[in-house]
Amino acid sequence: MAAAKNGASSRVDDLKGLPPEELAQRLETSLDKGLSGDEARKRLERYGPNEVLEKEASVWARLLKRFWGPIPWMIEVAALLSALVGKWEDFAIITVLLLVNAGVDFWQESKAISALKVLQQKLARKARVLRDGRWVQIEVRELVPGDVIRLRIGDLVPADAVLADEAYLQVDQSALTGESLPVNKKTGDPLYSGSVIKQGEARAIVVATGPHTYFGRTVALVAKAEREARSHFQQAVVQIGDALIVMTVALVLIILIAGLFRQENLLELLRFALVLTVASIPVALPAVLTVTMAVGALELARRQTIVRRLAAIEELAGVDVLAADKTGTLTQNRMTIERIRPHPPFEAADVIFYALLASREENHDPIEEPIFAEAKRLSLDRRLSACEVTDFVPFDPIHKRTEATAVCNGRRIWVAKGAPQVILGLCEETLGDEEAVNRTLDELAQNGFRVLGVALREEGEKTRFVGLIPLYDPPRPDSAQVIAEARRLGLDVKMITGDHVAIARYIARVLGIGDRILDVRELREAGMKEWQVLAEVLVRDLYAAFKPGASEAEVRRFVRRVVEDLSAIFEKERLGTVHRHESEIVRLVEESDGFAQVFPEDKHFIVEKLQKAGHIVAMTGDGVNDAPALKKADCGIAVEGATDAARAAADLVLLAPGLGVIVRAVELARVIFERMKSYAIYRVTETVRVVLLMWAAITFFNFYPVTPLMIIILALLNDLPILAIAYDNAKVARTPVRWNMHEVLTVAGWLGLAGVLSSFLLFYLTVEVWRLPHDLIQTIFFLKLVVAGHGTIYNTRTYDRWFWSRPYPSAVLFGATFSTRVLGTFIGVYGWFFGHVMTPAGWGWGLGIWAYSLAWFVFNDAVKVSVYRYLERRGLVQPS
Repeated sequence: MAAAKNGASSRVDDLKGLPPEELAQRLETSLDKGLSGDEARKRLERYGPNEVLEKEASVWARLLKRFWGPIPWMIEVAALLSALVGKWEDFAIITVLLLVNAGVDFWQESKAISALKVLQQKLARKARVLRDGRWVQIEVRELVPGDVIRLRIGDLVPADAVLADEAYLQVDQSALTGESLPVNKKTGDPLYSGSVIKQGEARAIVVATGPHTYFGRTVALVAKAEREARSHFQQAVVQIGDALIVMTVALVLIILIAGLFRQENLLELLRFALVLTVASIPVALPAVLTVTMAVGALELARRQTIVRRLAAIEELAGVDVLAADKTGTLTQNRMTIERIRPHPPFEAADVIFYALLASREENHDPIEEPIFAEAKRLSLDRRLSACEVTDFVPFDPIHKRTEATAVCNGRRIWVAKGAPQVILGLCEETLGDEEAVNRTLDELAQNGFRVLGVALREEGEKTRFVGLIPLYDPPRPDSAQVIAEARRLGLDVKMITGDHVAIARYIARVLGIGDRILDVRELREAGMKEWQVLAEVLVRDLYAAFKPGASEAEVRRFVRRVVEDLSAIFEKERLGTVHRHESEIVRLVEESDGFAQVFPEDKHFIVEKLQKAGHIVAMTGDGVNDAPALKKADCGIAVEGATDAARAAADLVLLAPGLGVIVRAVELARVIFERMKSYAIYRVTETVRVVLLMWAAITFFNFYPVTPLMIIILALLNDLPILAIAYDNAKVARTPVRWNMHEVLTVAGWLGLAGVLSSFLLFYLTVEVWRLPHDLIQTIFFLKLVVAGHGTIYNTRTYDRWFWSRPYPSAVLFGATFSTRVLGTFIGVYGWFFGHVMTPAGWGWGLGIWAYSLAWFVFNDAVKVSVYRYLERRGLVQPS
C-alpha cells in the first residue's frame, strides 16, 4: 500500500482527488468493513501511535537549570566566599542548601508535570472507527493509516484523512491556516488533523498519523506553563515577590553600608549579606503554590473534574456567576418520549417507524436514542428489515432536519424528521387542520417539551405530515437542591438555553432559579429600534443643516435611504446592532436569572457583559460553537459529553453530568486557594520578621542575632516541610475568593512586626538583664526563630478565626512542621548539625524557648484576629 511503501509519510495532498474505492485499495482497507483488528495492531506497531509529542527538556537539563540564575548565583558566591575565608563548615552547609533548593524545586516541577500528564491521559480523545465491519470507539492515539472513521459536527479531525462519502462538510481550518472562514469539503478532499467539523457528517479514510500528519498537536506542558505566567495567579506571585525583594534588598544594603562604616571584614560582610538575601527572598513561593495547585488538580480529578490549565483553579475559586447550560447540567440530558401525536391516518407506530428510517443508531445522538428505544418497545424490527436506506442526509443547523431515502417492499420513499415548523413547511398536504397542529405545538412548548416533526413522501405522491414526537429532558433530581447550595456559596446560577422562553421559564420555576428569563432577541430588537430612532434624528438634523430649503418629503426619503443602507451594512458585515446604553444592557444581563433563545454566539455576548459588570464568570458548554464563549469566560467548563472542540477550549472538563460536580469543584477550588493564601501570608510574615530583626539589630545595636550558617540552616528547615501545605485542611469560604494584596501584605506586615517585637524583648532580656555571652545569645535566637517560624503557619491558616478553630491542621502538615521544629531544637540544644555549628544551649534554654514561643504564638493570633476584624469593619475583606 502507498502508506507502507513510503513509511507512512504520504502527504494527504498527494492522495486527494482519488475516488474512495481506489483510495481504499491503495491503502489496503475496505470502506464497508474497515481494517481487521489484527491488521490495525500490526500497523500501530509499524507506524507508532497517532500523537505528536513536543520535545521536552531532558531530566538533566531541567536539573542543571536549577543551578543557573540570580538566586543560585548568590548562593554559589556565598559558598565561594565561605571557602575563601576558611569557613569550611559554612561552605558545606551552604552547598547543602544549594543542592536542597535545587532538588526541592526539581521535585516540585516533576510532580506538577506528572500531575498534568495524568490529567491529559484522562482527557484522551475518542474516534469512531470501522473495525471488522463494526463501528467502535477507540482512543485517537490508536488510529492507523487505512482506518475508516466517521466525522460529525463538533469533532476535531483526529488524523490526516480524505473524505470518502458523497457528502458536504464544512471544516474550520483556522488552527492550521489562520483563515477564519470555514472551508467546504467534498468527496476526495483532504481533511487535516486538528481541523474542526462545523457542519455535516461523513466517513473518511485515514492517510497519515502522528508525526506524519500535516500538523499534529498535543497540549505542550511548556506552552501551558507560559500561559500560567499570564494568569491572575502569577500576577499575584510577582506582586508579592517584588514587594519582598525590594524590601529585602533595601534593608540588606543598609546593613552592608553600616558594616562598611564600622570597617568590618568585607568578605565576611558580603557573605552575610548574600546569605541573608537568599534566605529572605521567597524563591520557593511560585513552586510551592504551583505544587499546591497540581495536588489540588489531582483531587479535582478524583471528583470527576479534569483541569486543563492549573491557574483555572484559582479563577474557579473566585467565580461568582455560573452561566450553566440547561441541557445536561440542570436537566438529565436523557430525552424521553411523551405521548406521541400521530396525524391521521397515521398511528403512533408509523411516526416512530418513519423517524427511525431518518436516524442512525451508531451516532448515539441523544435526540434519536429514545426513538430507537421506543422502536424496540414496539417491536418494529420485522417492519424495518423490509426497508433498505439508500441515501442519508445528516442533520445540520441550517436546514434543521435529517432526511433519508429508502426502498421499502420495493417502493421508494423519502422521510424527514426535525424542527416541526421546518417539517410542516415541507408538507404539501397535512390532511387536517394545520392550526390544530400549531396549537398542539404551543401547548407542548409551554410545558417544557421539545418536539420533532416527521414527514413522508411516497413515490409519486405529495409530502405528508406524519405526526409529532414530544421529547422531554426532565430536571435532574438534585438540581434544585444544588442550586440552593450554590447560592449559599455566593454563586449566582444563570440558566442558558436555546429553548423557547416558555420552556425556559417552566424549567427555571421547577428548579427555583427564578422567573426573570431574558429572551436574548429582546436585546437585539430593542437595540435595533433605538438605533434606528437615533440614526433618523441625526440624519434629519444633518440634512437640514446642509440643505436648509429641502422639503419634508425630500428629507424623509433621504433619511429612509440612509437608514436602510446602514442597516444593510450592519447585516452584511455581521456587526450586530448598536444597543441602547451599555450600562442598561449590562444591568439587564446582570439582573436576569436566565437566558432563552440563546445561540452559541450569544454566550460570548453574555459573558462579556457579566465581566463588564465586574463578575468572574464560569461558563459551561458542549458544542463546537461554544468554544469562543468558553475561551472568553474566566473559567470555561466543558460538560460531560462535550465535543472535542469544546474540551480543547475549556479550562475544566467534567467527566460526570450535573451541576453538583461544578459546585463540588468550586468548593475544592476555594480550599486550594485558602491553602495558597495561607502560605503566601506565612512566607511574607517570615521575611518581614527575619529581615527587620537583622536590620534593626545590626544597624542600631551593632549586634548580629544569628550567624550566616544559622540562616542557612533556618532556610533548610523552613523550605523542606512547608510543601505539606498542599495537603492541609481548609475551610470552604462562603463567598468567592480572590487575591487581595492589601489583605496579604497588611496581615503579614502586622504579624511580622509582632514577631520582631517578641525577638527584641528576648534580645533585651538576654543582653541587658541576663547579660549572656554573645555566642549563646545567637543560639537562643536560632532556637526562637526555628520554633516560632513554623508556628506562624498555624496563625495564617485560620484567617479571622482563632487558631483552635476547625478545620484542624492535617496530619501531614502537623507532622512535617513539628518534626522540623524538634530537629531544630536538637541542633540548638547540642550545637551540632553535620559538625559543630553553634554553641550548645542545653535543654533548659530549649524548653524555655518553646514556652516563650507558644506564649507569643497566642499573642500573634490575637494580633491576626484584630487585624482581620479591622479589615472587615472597613469592608476591605469578607468574613470567612
